[in-house]
Amino acid sequence: MIEREVAVTTGHGVMPSFAVHPDGPGPWPGIILYMDAPGIREELRNMARRIARAGYVCVLPDMYYRLGLIRFDVPRRNDAMSAVIRAAMNHLTNALVMDDTAALIAWLDAQDKAKPGPVGCVGYCMSGRYVTTAAARFPHRIAAAASLYGVGIVTDEEDSPHLLLDRVRGELYYAFAEHDRSVPDHVIPALRAALAKTEVKHAIDIYPGTQHGFAFPERAVYDTLAAEDSWAKIFAMWDRCLR
Repeated sequence: MIEREVAVTTGHGVMPSFAVHPDGPGPWPGIILYMDAPGIREELRNMARRIARAGYVCVLPDMYYRLGLIRFDVPRRNDAMSAVIRAAMNHLTNALVMDDTAALIAWLDAQDKAKPGPVGCVGYCMSGRYVTTAAARFPHRIAAAASLYGVGIVTDEEDSPHLLLDRVRGELYYAFAEHDRSVPDHVIPALRAALAKTEVKHAIDIYPGTQHGFAFPERAVYDTLAAEDSWAKIFAMWDRCLR
């Protein structure tokens, strides 16, 4: 495995990112791993390494770069830290993250180890909205996008991601927890209804007995069976769409 810290130039400054790919001649398809609200940490880097081991060039951007260098000690999270995490999360918008996504795609295009053409992405928690928006805003590049217990996918705002689904040309995968206070009851039915009006190939899973965060191995709510099943479905989708 070859891994390094890289600087992705955006219209808003330099976005520090973690990049990893297999040790070999390549090239391999590119994957953007969008972080969850607690931000960059070793747990996410390990997930990027897992993606790379499966035969991809994975880039994990620090989406909070506009605020400076922010790192949260997640195991010691308390109410005060949660308030700061929410503030960091809320400074992002679909428009800002799409600017960053354009820069990430351009960065992948400049890497000799990254295969030209279709790109995949995956996002957790706060980034469920962003992978959905990216698939719609970059339909010529994002061929396979996955969202794990994503929030903000269906909102009352005019830029709500579910309103853009008719623009998607790639494949979408959504995995939700059965018990999730961050995903109101109306969201999944509304998402299903919006997708039904399109020709987008998609799948939606709701994992019984799980809670928000079930895919993160360092969380108390980690569910091995659900996490591994979702990984298998994501990798199968990427293999179909990106190889």
